[in-house]
Amino acid sequence: MAVDEGVRTVTPGRAAQELELGRDEFRLAVQLGLVRTVPAGERERRRIDRVERTEIDRLRAAPDFPAGLRERVRAVGTGEAAALLGITADRFARLARTGHLSPVRFSLNRYRMVVWMYLAQEVVEFGLTCPALLTGRLPQELRERLAAHVDLRPRNWRARRLGLLLRATEDPWARAAAIASLLDPVQLAEVVDDPYERTHLDRLRPPPPPGMPVSPVAREIAERLTLADDPDEILWHRLSLALALDEARAERQAPHPGEARGTGFGADAPGVPPRRSAPPDVPMGGVRMPDPAGEVRVPAGLVRVLAAPVAVRAEPVPVPAAPMAVSAGAVAVTVRGRLLDRFRRGKPRGAARPRRPKRPAGWP
Repeated sequence: MAVDEGVRTVTPGRAAQELELGRDEFRLAVQLGLVRTVPAGERERRRIDRVERTEIDRLRAAPDFPAGLRERVRAVGTGEAAALLGITADRFARLARTGHLSPVRFSLNRYRMVVWMYLAQEVVEFGLTCPALLTGRLPQELRERLAAHVDLRPRNWRARRLGLLLRATEDPWARAAAIASLLDPVQLAEVVDDPYERTHLDRLRPPPPPGMPVSPVAREIAERLTLADDPDEILWHRLSLALALDEARAERQAPHPGEARGTGFGADAPGVPPRRSAPPDVPMGGVRMPDPAGEVRVPAGLVRVLAAPVAVRAEPVPVPAAPMAVSAGAVAVTVRGRLLDRFRRGKPRGAARPRRPKRPAGWP
């Protein structure tokens, strides 16, 4: 047991042990809001590293503890869910693909196939509310969706996860970061053109879902499931992010480098004038200089010039004679290799820097 900021709290392992839950069950209970965690601050998301002693006492005082709490966080796979409804696993998978049930989490098996998990309580409720879908032939609309290879399980899981993230915080910037986590970098850059705001959203990005695989290939598959892929889903999240950003900017601006923060996370310091939505650009020769985020903004006319094809005429490049002290192997450098070296951004490790001709004394 640990003492944190004057409040009696316990670690997640100790809390799961006293609540008679497994590690995955405890994480799911926190995500679903069944177990409240200690707030980390006024403007930040709730952290999951501490649980108040009073919260544990409240849950243990329930008349159906521990069976009731364990049943509310019980997650089942396709086979077990089908057994609860008394149908085949193939029929349950078709109902889940058409959006009748929302997964609560997923994992990848050793064959890198996605295994969706569902709340057992929601599966039983679905069987009680929609008994007509459990027997007989599926409606024509559902058969057409299945024929078009529609699979709404990833989208429904993302929608459930976003709802849980939005419910866990009241900070407008954290809520915007939760929505932004569902968009790929290209979509995010089109909605948020300010690099400072994108950096702030990335700093507030929610952690990945529990159970993410470690291997690179499996992790890439899992990360694709966390991003919106349907056109109307992407459009919905883009609009939601734009509205969330307007609400966040109305409360406070995103912090810029070198500026002090106020009392809240990311708040402006007292007396600091409001900032522009984009960093200032310094004109130089008609081309806008790169901003601190590393992006280069070029006028449209210059873009057309740069995009025009350029004819390159191959000419022989004289190769200076190598000194006598240099070995024959070092002299065997082709002209093509020297041309490529000129266009490489960096030099090979250990290469000597070429000497430049000395400037005349009359140069400024």
